[in-house]
Amino acid sequence: MATDFLLPDLGEGLTEAEIVRWLVAEGDSVVVDQPIVEIETDKALMEIPTPYAGLVVSHGAPEGTVLDVGQVLVTIQTESDEPGEGPTERESGPEAAPIVGTISSEAVDLTPREVSHRRAAAAVGVEALPIVRRLATDLGVDLRSVTGTGADGRITRDDVTQAVAKTATTPVDGGAREMTEPEHTDESGPQEPEAAEAYGAPTPAHLGELADTPEPSTERVEMSKLRRTIAERVEASWRDIPHVTAFDAADVTRLLASRAALKRRRGQPVSIDAMLVKAVVVALGRHREMTARLEGDVLVYPERVDIGVAVDTEEGLMVVVTEDPARRDLIELTADIARLSDGARNRTLPAGAFAGQAFTVSNIGAVGGGYGTPIVPMGTTGILSAGKGQDTPIARSGRIEIAPMMPLSLSYDHRVIDGAAGRRFLATVVENLEEPTLFLA
Repeated sequence: MATDFLLPDLGEGLTEAEIVRWLVAEGDSVVVDQPIVEIETDKALMEIPTPYAGLVVSHGAPEGTVLDVGQVLVTIQTESDEPGEGPTERESGPEAAPIVGTISSEAVDLTPREVSHRRAAAAVGVEALPIVRRLATDLGVDLRSVTGTGADGRITRDDVTQAVAKTATTPVDGGAREMTEPEHTDESGPQEPEAAEAYGAPTPAHLGELADTPEPSTERVEMSKLRRTIAERVEASWRDIPHVTAFDAADVTRLLASRAALKRRRGQPVSIDAMLVKAVVVALGRHREMTARLEGDVLVYPERVDIGVAVDTEEGLMVVVTEDPARRDLIELTADIARLSDGARNRTLPAGAFAGQAFTVSNIGAVGGGYGTPIVPMGTTGILSAGKGQDTPIARSGRIEIAPMMPLSLSYDHRVIDGAAGRRFLATVVENLEEPTLFLA
C-alpha cells in the first residue's frame, strides 16, 4: 500500500522547513529509520528518517522547496504483508490516528541528528555545507578539486567562487592563442589598414568577433533559509524596537591578568566570552530592568537569567543560549560556550539552543572589531558588544599611561530602558571588567 509520510512537527514552534537534499531517489528501497532527506529549519540542519520500509514512490517536493508541517514529504509503497515493515500493526487500533504524518511514538525519534553534510562529505572525501555543495553544482565546480580554507579544511563559498575565477582565467590548450595579422590582398597586393582600424575602432572584419563576445553578467545566488531568517528577524527588530546605543571602554589589565592566572592554576584556558558573560550576568543582578521582556503593556521578568552569545558562522550570525551562567564557574562556562559555538557552526544544535535568552553578548573583538551599534534581538531588551582590547593612551592623575582598553557598545530598547538606566548598567559592566573579583567572588 502507498503511504504518505508528512513533514513532522519538529517542535520549538517551527512550522516549515526547506528541503536541502534528498538522500534517496524515487524508486529506491528504504528500511525503517533510514535517513531519507536533509532539511533546514530556521536554525538547524537535520536529517529526517523514515518510519516505514518499502519503495520510494515519489518525493513530496524537489530540493529547494519550503514545505509546511503536515505537507507530504514522501510517498512510500510499504510491504505490509511482512512483519515489522510498514504501518500495518500501528494502524489497527484507536491510537493509530497520527498527530502529524503517520509516525507512532515507537517508530522514530525525530530529534536533530548529526549534520548530514558530514556523512555526505565523508563519502566523497570533502567537507562542505549543503548550500556550498549546491552552489558548486550550479557553477559546475568539482569539489574534489577545491582546497578548503574553512574550519577543519571545510570548503566555503569563497573557495568555490575562487575556483570558478581560476577556471575562467586558465589559458586555453595550455597557453595563450597566437594572434596573427590577417592578410589583405587584392590584385594590387597588400593593402594598408583603414584609418578607423588603425586607431582601434571596429571594422566590418571585426564585427563578427564582437558578436561572439559574451556580455558581462552578474552572479545571482539565492539566500539560504537561515540567511533569509536572519534578515527577517534583523529587519523586524530594527523596525519594531526604538534603539539607543551607549558607548564606553574598560581597562582590562586586571581581567587579562586574572585570565592568565586562572589558566596557570587550573591548567585550562578561560575564554573572553565566558568572562564577559560572567561580568554581564552579575551586572544584570543589580539592574533587573535590563532582563525584562516587553509584551504589550506588560514587562515580563525571567525567573532564570540565560545569556545569548553571538557566534560567527559560515552561514551567518547565530545567537546560542548558555543556560543559568550565574551558577557556572568560568571553566564550565568556557566549555559550554565552546560546545554551543561548535554546534552552531556544524548545524547540530536543536532549535531550543537558539532561544530564551534574557540578554545577549557579542564579542566582535574576536574578529578585530571595535565599537559598533548592535541590534537588539527580538524578545529581549538589550545587547552588549565588546570590541578588541588594544593598548591605548589614557590620562590618569595628570599623567599619560598605556592600558589595554576594551570598547563596549550597549544597545537597548528605549521603550523599557531610559538613558540614565542604560548608562548605569554599562558603568557596572565596566566596573566588573576592570575589577574581576567583583564577578569572580
